[in-house]
Amino acid sequence: MNGKAYRVALYGLCIALAFILSYLESLIPIQMMPGMKVGLTNLVVLIALYYLNAKAAFVINLVRILLVAFTFGNLQSLCYSAAGGILAYLVMVGLKSTKRFAIVTVSVAGSIFHNVGQILVAMVMVETTSITWYLAVLTISAIVAGIVVGTLGGIVLTKLPQDMKKE
Repeated sequence: MNGKAYRVALYGLCIALAFILSYLESLIPIQMMPGMKVGLTNLVVLIALYYLNAKAAFVINLVRILLVAFTFGNLQSLCYSAAGGILAYLVMVGLKSTKRFAIVTVSVAGSIFHNVGQILVAMVMVETTSITWYLAVLTISAIVAGIVVGTLGGIVLTKLPQDMKKE
């Protein structure tokens, strides 16, 4: 398979996996407070960032955000997801590029900033800054989620064939 065809197939597989994980996560009834999720779809973006490259992770993240919003959500959910997903992506790329942080740390930071992006959108939508207190609650769950996703990402990366890695 040539490089371009391989890349398109791999992107498609990652997008499909992120889409399925997003759907499965929506079926999990355990949600202690609004906005708290494990963030399983971020696992795919994190793996793409480390296994492929930043461009691949961005494309996969953006297409996943759009597909999930158009399939399961609405314009409001698109705004929340896009703000959180893009801010998390930017932070993860920045931290990874320094080569000073482990994958779990990158994941935790991405998880926290995903919540920051969503709180910023909420502040605009409800026209108040008084909801910033909720970021403290979300940060606790983001740390736990980031550790889970980062740990799983690290495990998956050790299992992927390195000879097929395409940059």
